Amino acid sequence: MPIENSIIGPRGRVLIIAGSDSGGGAGIQADIKTVTALGGYAMTAITAITVQDTLGVHGIHEIPVDIVRAQIRVVLDDIGTDAVKTGMLHSVEIIEAAAEEISDRAPNAALIVDPVMIAKGGAALLQTEAIDAFKRALIPLATLLTPNAPEAAALTGRRIETLDEQKAAADALLGLGCDAVLLKGGHIPGETIFDVLATHESIEVMSSPRIDTRHTHGTGCTLASAIAALMAQGADLREAVEVARDYVHEAIRTAPGFGKGHGPLYHAHTLRRNDEN
Repeated sequence: MPIENSIIGPRGRVLIIAGSDSGGGAGIQADIKTVTALGGYAMTAITAITVQDTLGVHGIHEIPVDIVRAQIRVVLDDIGTDAVKTGMLHSVEIIEAAAEEISDRAPNAALIVDPVMIAKGGAALLQTEAIDAFKRALIPLATLLTPNAPEAAALTGRRIETLDEQKAAADALLGLGCDAVLLKGGHIPGETIFDVLATHESIEVMSSPRIDTRHTHGTGCTLASAIAALMAQGADLREAVEVARDYVHEAIRTAPGFGKGHGPLYHAHTLRRNDEN
């Protein structure tokens, strides 16, 4: 499905609740680029500042919970939103504050929850003691939960190394109360990447060829934000997932090659395509 033809509604508002990546490849920076590239309007509530580049996370400064809560509150009370995307939440207090504000102020918005737990370089981005709060307070509110295989394994306690195990884990995650799960297979070896989209009515496997590259920093943030941007503009869940997967695949294919480690994607490829047309 052509990405430029997927914007089917008015300019959609997306509130992103996540951490900052100083290298610009993931986190708030990737989220803003993605929402903008897909025609949406991005707003933010920053939960943490990370000292980060393509080689890893070198430090984390958590934003005080009252400031995180206030960012969410003023944006929703003034501008409102059509979708909310959560990324790095880091602590029990921030998870609970975000869940409460979303429930109170944006109960009808699509909520895309990306369970950011481990950075590409291996650093922990969600405190161990926060996992239970994440499962209890936030996942039941989610329109869509978008874990990769290691995150799904941490949330379910299951081994996830095959497509059948992806399907079983996605079903188990539905049991936590979310409306749908997109369990991504990029961490599972193979020439083809399989993503499992599960709802309470159906389960579907989506596939794409693996691109042999180290430039995949921020793919999870980018995919979740793309889905949020598309749903904010009126796309249904399946269409948003399908188009978002195509967007991320092209962003990986056209990655600029920056950095000495896991480099960033090229989020602006849609803008270049539209200029060429």
